[in-house]
Amino acid sequence: MAKDSAGVQVEEAVRAVRASSRRRQVLDAAVVVMQRTGFHQMSMQALADEAKVSVGLIYKYFGGKEEILLATIVDILDQFRDRIAPAMDAAGSDPIERLAAGFHRYVQIVDENLHAVALTYRESRTLDQRGRDTLKELEVTTSAPLRDALEDGVEAGLMNDLDVDLMSFDLMMIAHGWSLKHWHFAPKFTAETYAHAQLRFVLEAIVAPEHRDSYRHLAS
Repeated sequence: MAKDSAGVQVEEAVRAVRASSRRRQVLDAAVVVMQRTGFHQMSMQALADEAKVSVGLIYKYFGGKEEILLATIVDILDQFRDRIAPAMDAAGSDPIERLAAGFHRYVQIVDENLHAVALTYRESRTLDQRGRDTLKELEVTTSAPLRDALEDGVEAGLMNDLDVDLMSFDLMMIAHGWSLKHWHFAPKFTAETYAHAQLRFVLEAIVAPEHRDSYRHLAS
């Protein structure tokens, strides 16, 4: 008997979940192996061993090492893209409240992916031009919610006149610093206290003097 459309949809959904799970398994293993050996020294067999899958299964989902590296980096950028905006929306409509919420979520995601973020910096130059262009586009997309909050804050007179593009990328770099200098900051800070400490400096610099007292609680 032929399967009805609902049954086919369920099977397709199950296959999609399994495929996503397998891809995640490989990407997580790739971060571990590349952290240990570097991208160029990583063998597909070592990756398969770490992921506890066959080399053949890896090639089912990825065309080779370069594609795995790109997918690993894109995965992190996708998390920033997909998780920062909802956190900012939950903070309400105030631009500075939104900016603070977005920055805190950014640092949280970095904390959850310490090795992968560091890997992005160390290995992204290995990608071909197309891969690097993809990452540039995604980084611009990732910074957009922060940039929008900064623009709204300046327009509302809550922030000093500033270079919005420069500040949005500065905030991203500060968040990345939790991964890049984790060896130095971890004995003194948690991810949360690091975000508060950095936000204190940022808000002091960008919030208009007459409004600073209203937002000191965001970095306390």
